[in-house]
Amino acid sequence: MSGQDRLLAGIELGGTKAIALMARGRDVLASARVPTTTPNETLRAIGDRIEAWQREHGRADALGIASFGPLGLDRSRPDYGHITSTPKPGWRQADLVRHFGDRFGLPIGFDTDVAGAALAEHRWGTARGCDVAIYMTVGTGVGGGVVVDGRPVHGLVHPELGHLRVRRATGDDFAGVCPFHGDCLEGLVSGPAIGARTGIDGASIEDDHPVWDRVTAELAEAMAMLLLTVSPRRIVIGGGVLQQRAPLFGPLRKRTAALLGGYIAGLDEDALAAMIVPPELGAMAGPLGAIALAQDACQDRSAAATATSPNTCI
Repeated sequence: MSGQDRLLAGIELGGTKAIALMARGRDVLASARVPTTTPNETLRAIGDRIEAWQREHGRADALGIASFGPLGLDRSRPDYGHITSTPKPGWRQADLVRHFGDRFGLPIGFDTDVAGAALAEHRWGTARGCDVAIYMTVGTGVGGGVVVDGRPVHGLVHPELGHLRVRRATGDDFAGVCPFHGDCLEGLVSGPAIGARTGIDGASIEDDHPVWDRVTAELAEAMAMLLLTVSPRRIVIGGGVLQQRAPLFGPLRKRTAALLGGYIAGLDEDALAAMIVPPELGAMAGPLGAIALAQDACQDRSAAATATSPNTCI
């Protein structure tokens, strides 16, 4: 059975809500939104949805979990499958992989929500064909996933692009809102940071408010840094802040080009218009990221088991 024909379950676990879905390939058969409350309540509700869908559609071949983090992704460490040092009350050391592995006994793909979104945009969206691509979300928090040759990048941990430190504008003394670092990128340009800077709910801020000049300047610092270090062919920016402010992409690209200063040949403002882009999959990038992780988990299990168990995930 091809990856496009397999029945797959996915979970995009966010800080305020989770989306569970069942899909065949990328075609979504059912989906549901569950509030993120306590681990026991939230994970049980998600599992009940998946169990009900399996009674209707059949047993899933694999499950993908794309979760808020930080996460334990190193299989050699005891915290693999856990949410680790999150500030979200009650969720530190929540063992997601064991919970759903014990309940369903399926191959599980596990990664950050932004790595999942990056994988989905690479597989089905605007980063198709890109050997190196980045997905960054700018919303309640700021995070980023990096995909190289079709696989999310892991190492010591996973990329934490939201906690990069960027050069501050002269005279800007805003302390930032990140509980760990204060004025890292997340502490400066996330939705809560913009609210704290202005005292205004983000959705109510006018397009000509000076805060957007600060936001685009600080995001441009991050864009230039990523282009020079990771060398992506596409940077996809999702999340509520820029999705609600599409006109910010123009100033962001212009500032990024100015920061690069012509160092990368041909990478001017016009070229960046095709490189720094919104997600083609829109709000479905995250949920479909969980499905992409499930696809990969099933394929990985198939490759490992072919010699001794040819019926696994085939």
